[in-house]
Amino acid sequence: MVRVLPEGRLSYGMQLPIQSQSTMYAEGWEAQAGPEDLAEIARTADRSGFAYIASCEHVAIPRRLADAMSTIWYDPVATLSYLAAVTERVLLLSHVAVVGLRHPLASAKQYATLDHLSGGRLVLGVGAGHVQEEFAVLGADFPGRGGVLDETIDALRVALGPDEYPEFAGKRFSFSGLGQKPRPTQARIPVWVGGSSPAAVRRAAVRGDGWLPQGDSRAKLPDQIARLKRLRDEAGVEDPITVGAITEPLYVGEASWSVGRRTVTGKPDAVAESLRAYGALGVDQIQVRFRSRDRTELTDQMAAFGAEVAPHLNT
Repeated sequence: MVRVLPEGRLSYGMQLPIQSQSTMYAEGWEAQAGPEDLAEIARTADRSGFAYIASCEHVAIPRRLADAMSTIWYDPVATLSYLAAVTERVLLLSHVAVVGLRHPLASAKQYATLDHLSGGRLVLGVGAGHVQEEFAVLGADFPGRGGVLDETIDALRVALGPDEYPEFAGKRFSFSGLGQKPRPTQARIPVWVGGSSPAAVRRAAVRGDGWLPQGDSRAKLPDQIARLKRLRDEAGVEDPITVGAITEPLYVGEASWSVGRRTVTGKPDAVAESLRAYGALGVDQIQVRFRSRDRTELTDQMAAFGAEVAPHLNT
């Protein structure tokens, strides 16, 4: 297993706005934003100490879900490759890639190239997916997607390894004698597993370098983390696992507008005090999202967080 974040410290990253615009979290201004807005947000994350920026995946949204989810979902490989060129150090996380939609060698080609072009900054976040129509149109196995993902992770471990001609033989996929270059820059690509279902937590425990919970409240995290680590011990996996959490919406300072009842807001030390509780629960990295009315307000929030809140996350 591989760790890409400092051990014993609470790190912070963010799912990028604009690239996915579900009504659950998108701000109104994002609908009219474009590539340069996305690039400036990524540059701000790079300057402000964010551990990673993340992009998620949906290939196509059916009409029955479009009102809630929207159809704006940028491709994660294309998006992270574009942003790799305008940043220097921030990690590039797929949160999450639905890798069961395609053959592992196709995914390996994409993500190996991304790691190569970015100088070794990829973190491969994977998930099972939940939109049946996507699987159907691509000829992928929706009912069996959990088993497909398990085998795909195993196959990707091999295909993203050091060998130009990787070999793998499983129930669904097998390959040998087929070379792929460029190889990843990293000797071992970290794989973080997304999801909060019992199956997803087990998958993260047994196969993951990290766990990306989806929507677990602070109250639920202790039991989930305890189960994750118990399953990992039972599987005989000795390496530490990077535990994540998605925080409540944030606003640094006193807002002049309604930022919502659930938003953690106030002076930087108060925001930091609230977020330090995640570290006490056993969380290694928090994914943050800021309330904002335009790009400038968002990048100002990000900069304030990096300069005024982050220094107090580990005090």
